[in-house]
Amino acid sequence: MTSAPIAVALDAPDLETAARWAALVTPHVSTVKVGLELYLRYGPDVIASVRGATGVQVFLDLKLHDIPNTVSGAARAVARLKPAILTVHAAGGRTMIQAAVDAAPHTRIAAVTALTSLSEADLERIGVRGPAGDAVRRLAVEAVGAGAQALVCSPREVAAVRAEVGPEIMLITPGVRPPGAAAQDQARVATPERAVADGADLLVIGRPITGAADPGAAAAAIAATLRRVVSG
Repeated sequence: MTSAPIAVALDAPDLETAARWAALVTPHVSTVKVGLELYLRYGPDVIASVRGATGVQVFLDLKLHDIPNTVSGAARAVARLKPAILTVHAAGGRTMIQAAVDAAPHTRIAAVTALTSLSEADLERIGVRGPAGDAVRRLAVEAVGAGAQALVCSPREVAAVRAEVGPEIMLITPGVRPPGAAAQDQARVATPERAVADGADLLVIGRPITGAADPGAAAAAIAATLRRVVSG
């Protein structure tokens, strides 16, 4: 059985919980995601702990955003951990993104366009001109031009970004919520089925899985739904 294109966000309070969640969901999903909080608390050891013996893909979501030289050094430092994906902020610009790509040649560099927690009003207040979709497309084109092999965008923009960058670039969508799940701190959301139908390659899902009484069963249920969409 093929694992579903889901990255489970392991936003756990401690390393043991993160490793337990990873073990429960790994039979059903392709990827587990380690975010900034978990990485800063436990350091590089967290990667081996959540990867376990299965060799599941690890998505290291650090959202690097600094001057190119600093991002290059940071990307080189984590590349030895062999994450499948590493995030940088698209707003860091072409030179910064290219620095990350060059420093981690065996890791897929994913450029984050606009955080899914930001609403249209939030983006306007911080000086991002035009509708969110336009801003995301501009950032996507710049990032791909700099060598990014993946983009992170909300499911609301994924269809437009796919049309802009073509089929070869991996599109990763946070803000994915199964029907009936609370949006929580996500502002631009969609269901897993809609995100895949619109062209997403990898869905980031956290609390709807890890907050369930049985994270493994929750992951299996969403994975089964996605397989029906893909096969249909």
